[in-house]
Amino acid sequence: MNPAFYIEEIKVITSKFEKIDLKQMDGVSLMNRVDVKYIIPIHLLPQILEEALPLYRILEVKGERLSAYESRYFDTQQLELYHHHQSGRGSRYKIRFRTYLNSSLSFLEIKHKNNKGRTIKKRIEGSPDEVFSPQMSQFLEKTSPYRPYDIQENLGVNYRRMTFVNRTSPERLTIDINLQFQGNNQEVNFPKIAIAEVKQEQLGSSPIIDIFRKYNLREGSISKYCLGVISTQPTIKYNRFKSKYLHLQKTINQYDLFTINNTFIPHPSEYSMA
Repeated sequence: MNPAFYIEEIKVITSKFEKIDLKQMDGVSLMNRVDVKYIIPIHLLPQILEEALPLYRILEVKGERLSAYESRYFDTQQLELYHHHQSGRGSRYKIRFRTYLNSSLSFLEIKHKNNKGRTIKKRIEGSPDEVFSPQMSQFLEKTSPYRPYDIQENLGVNYRRMTFVNRTSPERLTIDINLQFQGNNQEVNFPKIAIAEVKQEQLGSSPIIDIFRKYNLREGSISKYCLGVISTQPTIKYNRFKSKYLHLQKTINQYDLFTINNTFIPHPSEYSMA
């Protein structure tokens, strides 16, 4: 089955969720948070969303519930930020310029993962044509150990995102599909998987994590930046990520096996569990 079939199913199901807007999202921005990631074979996602329907609301921007994102990641010439992740350094950074295409907003974003496992994100609005403006340069120097002349753009990441908010607790869920990486004169696509991220103030119970466990989906995923670097630079060292990369490949194989064994068009209730 072509992944596009499941994307259409996902669009139908997301249309059933109660919507919220960007202003309503302000109360759950979670710029200082803990988060966990999951890799999902795309054929399981429609049924998972059906089960989450009474538990979450979905962000809608200008009539769209699958929002288009474009990110440009920056690193040193020696890929110091990537290697800090690869080596498991406790305090590490990501630097990106992200454009939210549906809302026409763009931000320079600095993400700092501290040695207590918390993710702290800070950002400043700006134009894609002005990286790095004096204001953005000052922001970079204030919020990270890097200066504009230390870093260069090295990876483009494009995808579609669904953003959900828990109805009863301060929790956000993002699910990214149609991942595309551009770097090192290469383009690599991952249409057969989705990457989900659960974001909370403090790690606690979560209805979506309970659903993931029901489908035997286990916590663990490579960050999109690191996955993009590994995918577009095949010779780069990625020892610490090997088990996670193998898990990603197993998830893709799970999708392939499912499509081989299901040549008919299934109803969502007939999707097999992982």
